[in-house]
Amino acid sequence: MRRPIIAGNWKMNNTIKEAVELVNGLKRELVDVNSVDIVVSPPFTALSDVNELIMDSNIKLSAQNVYWQEKGAFTGEVSTAMLKDAGCSYVIVGQSERRQYFNETNETVNKRLKAALAGKMQVIVCVGEVLEEREANKAFDVIKEQVQGSLQGISSLDINNVVLAYEPVWAIGTGKTASAEQAQEIHHYIRGLLKDIFDEERASEVRIQYGGSVKPDNVKELMQKEDVDGALVGGASLKIDSFSAIVKGAV
Repeated sequence: MRRPIIAGNWKMNNTIKEAVELVNGLKRELVDVNSVDIVVSPPFTALSDVNELIMDSNIKLSAQNVYWQEKGAFTGEVSTAMLKDAGCSYVIVGQSERRQYFNETNETVNKRLKAALAGKMQVIVCVGEVLEEREANKAFDVIKEQVQGSLQGISSLDINNVVLAYEPVWAIGTGKTASAEQAQEIHHYIRGLLKDIFDEERASEVRIQYGGSVKPDNVKELMQKEDVDGALVGGASLKIDSFSAIVKGAV
């Protein structure tokens, strides 16, 4: 039985003060939730402060990105060791906006993933198609290329520390949401790809999140699907009431 995982990606939102207020509220609301892995992903500037507050709670800390080198002249980047020093146990790689706006490729996502795994971190790897690709009936081809490329060279042991997140890019921040049936269709396809890359046992153990305008009123229907194991939440993770409701809806 795969344990549900709900992760809130705060993106470029929240000052340190705002991050502290948000996570304090989440701690109060979610203190009794023990059957769901809860993860928050603040901006880099707030990681240490948030970590101080959640250290003894049921909430885990994630970064929004990582670089693949350990150190050096890479202005603006952060290493796995830096993230762990700030308290992170998770990191997100390949998020759709990184691919869209910052020229992330399957190759660079793969490098970031390998660096994070080498640093003993849990990694959320994002894949997903844009609207034009879906309308051209290329969604499965795009997902296959992204999954295979992003996981290139990952061992059957390391995949245990990977969570995949399916993000239909056309449903992020648009108010549109893939139906639960559409989400299940892609999640099932991804699990089949994992079976081909690794084996049936490993494929059955990997958690696959849905990320695309997840809200309190659609999380239950999504979570009822066989291959949907959680959610990667964007805008709704910035409010105490909505993110708490999503977490509780995943129980």
